[in-house]
Amino acid sequence: MNNQHRHITLPAEWHRQDAIMLAWPHADTDWAYILDEVRQCYKDIARHIVPGEDLIVVTPDVEMARADLGDLIASYRGKTHIYDLPTNDTWARDFAPVTVEVDGHMTPLDYQFNAWGMKYAADRDNLVSQRLDARQLFKQPLVDYHNFVLEGGSIESDGNGTLMTTASCLLAPNRNEHYTRADIDRFLQETLGVSNIIWLDHGYVAGDDTDGHIDTLARFAPGNTIVYNGPGNQNDAQAESLAKMRQELQAARNAAGEPYRLLELPMPEPIADEDGSRLPATYANFLVMNRRVLVPTYRQPSLDAQALAVIHAAFPDREIVGIDCTPLIKQHGSLHCVTMQFPTNTLNL
Repeated sequence: MNNQHRHITLPAEWHRQDAIMLAWPHADTDWAYILDEVRQCYKDIARHIVPGEDLIVVTPDVEMARADLGDLIASYRGKTHIYDLPTNDTWARDFAPVTVEVDGHMTPLDYQFNAWGMKYAADRDNLVSQRLDARQLFKQPLVDYHNFVLEGGSIESDGNGTLMTTASCLLAPNRNEHYTRADIDRFLQETLGVSNIIWLDHGYVAGDDTDGHIDTLARFAPGNTIVYNGPGNQNDAQAESLAKMRQELQAARNAAGEPYRLLELPMPEPIADEDGSRLPATYANFLVMNRRVLVPTYRQPSLDAQALAVIHAAFPDREIVGIDCTPLIKQHGSLHCVTMQFPTNTLNL
């Protein structure tokens, strides 16, 4: 795509949407050992997507997905679309296309996905967008940027020309080490149409294996707002890093040079796996949809309620729904990580 003289905009997540995509868990993923438990979590997410918008599902096990979604398919005919495609895993946020508006047309961009710096297998996931394009899901042809590694969870747009990201992720080894930060700035500006990039040099969630995706840390909301993880009540390296991130956000400015309104989320109490390793529980990993905001919860009633209240303050026009995502963090992700939104007029539905 020749971007010279084109008008490109990366919509905010609260832009009106056609659909949300999920990659359904199956026996050939790392979910195999808790497959029934995680399928229930996915079903909970799916039933809150429909009827507000359509649901796109990719999976090599269509029979299992149809069984899990049978009631939804029967109740809301034509709203669920299942594609028989091979997948390595289920982190749709990071391998599904990123959609931009180019001269008034919603256009899907396909960056390279290499499983967060070649940590895991990604050969099938990296082809999902191309295979959906071959099925003519998109109104505009898919634009190939496989010369650049970029995951959807690593970028956040306010819809007004500002992109927020983290140095720990975009500058991490095995992604784009042949690019300088200045090179990456230019590439993001050219392909995503942003004019202002906020780079966070601090902030991490213990147990995260993405090298610090922004969607685990800080998120844009309408009205020039950023919702972010506070340091919580832990006296540890995570809390120190999040406190420094808060200072960076206080200094951040939008494309017009204005400060953001900041809303601080609590941090969940530490959750560990069976080996005692910390899991990356974060309330910042919420999903904004047409009618609702789905918020991950972690069976911590007081903190869960506090987080829902903060997100309600950020999105007062939407219903705020908590989804128990304790199963998802067992594979080091959460609710936003397993979803990808498609803005209105992107898909042939």
